[in-house]
Amino acid sequence: MSEGSGHGFTLVRLASVSARLDEYDWAWARENAEAIDDNWQRRVAERPGMFDGPVLLSQGCTIANRACEVRFFETRYSRFIASRDWKAPKTGVYNAFSAIVPHTSDGAVLLGEMGAHTANAGQVYFPCGTPDREDVRDGGLVDLPDSAAREFEEETGLVLPKEARRAPWVLLRGDGQLAFLRPVTFAESAEELVAQAEAHHARDEEPELARMVIARSPADIDPARMPGYVRTYLDAVFA
Repeated sequence: MSEGSGHGFTLVRLASVSARLDEYDWAWARENAEAIDDNWQRRVAERPGMFDGPVLLSQGCTIANRACEVRFFETRYSRFIASRDWKAPKTGVYNAFSAIVPHTSDGAVLLGEMGAHTANAGQVYFPCGTPDREDVRDGGLVDLPDSAAREFEEETGLVLPKEARRAPWVLLRGDGQLAFLRPVTFAESAEELVAQAEAHHARDEEPELARMVIARSPADIDPARMPGYVRTYLDAVFA
């Protein structure tokens, strides 16, 4: 996979990623608190299952010699959603998250379609979630590898191979997002992994993912439902 850019995102191969939780005054959220609360009430009325819990957003990142350092701060999910809904002016705050990208033994890439009850209903991307307090370790370190692994296993029911912890990182940066992707190759075929994931979803009363999606070629890239960082990554894979 080569470095490059597209769909508003730049792809960078990384040797390492470190992340830390710091204090930060998000002035935009403070100054728009009342409107943010109104937006949240509208959102909850549309999807009652949404929860306004604490999440971690990023103040940005620095890269030197392919080593990336990310700085996080804690805020409420309602603030994050409002900034995204309104496409808030650039304030140096990013939606930063990590995700496992499952590559299969027969050359496909697996994605998930978000369930109807979620904030991103119908969108197709790699199983992931916004980091939260559960990902913070001693000394304020934010465990992006564990966040990616936990979200992947919870949403798909698939067991990561042992070498997943040593997989390299790829950063997709753009459009207010920092997507730290970890490509992992499984020994199973796409159909075998999808069958396992579907069995997992069937046991869940309200699964996060409505279904798994298989991408084998550029023809499987869906501009209407796949975010820019996903399309940029798949473009590089299938180039």
